Amino acid sequence: MANLATTLRAFQSRNYRLFFSGQGVSLIGTWMTRLAMSWLVYRLTGSAVLLGITGFTSQIPAFILGPIVGVWLDRWNRHRVIVILQTVSMLQSFALAALALSGVITVWEIIALSLLQGIVNAFEIPARQSFVVQMVEKREDLANAIAINASMVNAARLVGPAIAGMLVATVGEGYCFLIDGISYIGVIVGLLMMDITRRQPQNPRRHPMHELAEGWRYVIGSAAIRSLLINLGLVSLFAMPYSVLLPIFAKEVLHGNANTLGFLSAASGVGALVGTVTLAMRTSVVGLLRVISVATALCGIALVFFGMSTNLWLSLLLMALLGFGMMQQMAPSNTVLQTVVDDEKRGRVMAFYSMAFQGMAPFGSLFAGNLAAHIGAPKTVVISGLGCMVASLLFTRNLKAMRDVVRPIYRKMGILPEETGA
Repeated sequence: MANLATTLRAFQSRNYRLFFSGQGVSLIGTWMTRLAMSWLVYRLTGSAVLLGITGFTSQIPAFILGPIVGVWLDRWNRHRVIVILQTVSMLQSFALAALALSGVITVWEIIALSLLQGIVNAFEIPARQSFVVQMVEKREDLANAIAINASMVNAARLVGPAIAGMLVATVGEGYCFLIDGISYIGVIVGLLMMDITRRQPQNPRRHPMHELAEGWRYVIGSAAIRSLLINLGLVSLFAMPYSVLLPIFAKEVLHGNANTLGFLSAASGVGALVGTVTLAMRTSVVGLLRVISVATALCGIALVFFGMSTNLWLSLLLMALLGFGMMQQMAPSNTVLQTVVDDEKRGRVMAFYSMAFQGMAPFGSLFAGNLAAHIGAPKTVVISGLGCMVASLLFTRNLKAMRDVVRPIYRKMGILPEETGA
């Protein structure tokens, strides 16, 4: 166990404090918009297929654009890129708010604006992930910063949907979009106040396709990076789409309303927050590969039983277990990747990370939406859970090969005593 100073050691970096304070507010608005958008689509259409299509359009750009985005991020000023993209996201939220509050919004406008946000996210997520190393002054605090980031996301995931559920039930979805737009102001101001020293690339620039191929060979050639990304992709494919079906569970299975949807999302956020706080209290990256293996299996088990549940309290408990498992799988994967990757290839690797994390989810959303329309949401979620359990078995089989890659790196960094394992 660690004391409070150790748990929050990343806050010693001024830039990270600025990032945290602004992003913490903005993420609450982001989670409000996610819930309000899914509820609005289902209210307007009552269609599981259109829920799946909306999820697909918001995430497919990360899969299509991911590889080439990484090449450019290794060339661009990531700080400037993030400021621009946050500004575009703010304008997108204001556009959603204007259409919803005026009462003229249609599902196709929602899908179009969702696609725009997906394009922004295809650049912003890997840029933000690879930018963390520039915000944290001490490299040994990187894992702690990533864990705190995840805690921040899930604290917002706890608060945002709860607020959104109340607002949607009382004044409508448009005010959620409006609050989200306003919340971007804080993160933009925080970014502009940072003092960032741009790191010059160590290698001369080459043709983008050459650098893309180099990044791909680097990812495929490392058993650790390859296995982590494949596992992330499988979990995103099978586990992430549950969120697009939550409105169906809230209304049809549990016989509730928008508040019920907010409670389900918040329960998942509680579990995820507990998972990330636990990770932040760790003082070493040693043992994270085993954590990822167990957490992937836990995601599968929680989804299988959630798909069978018709009791609200049991469903809330299972959502908490799912949130805990997903965060114990995703945040450590990010941490191990950021720890072992070469600095000059960081942007490309984190773009492949975004491609696996965000880019596979739209295929899962589209598949889940269509499958739910034929066999129902509960059976679809059970099938998703079984897929996660298979992913856990595959990852566990590769543990030894991954340890053989990461142990020399950990020893070089001085964080792997000879008597411990990765």
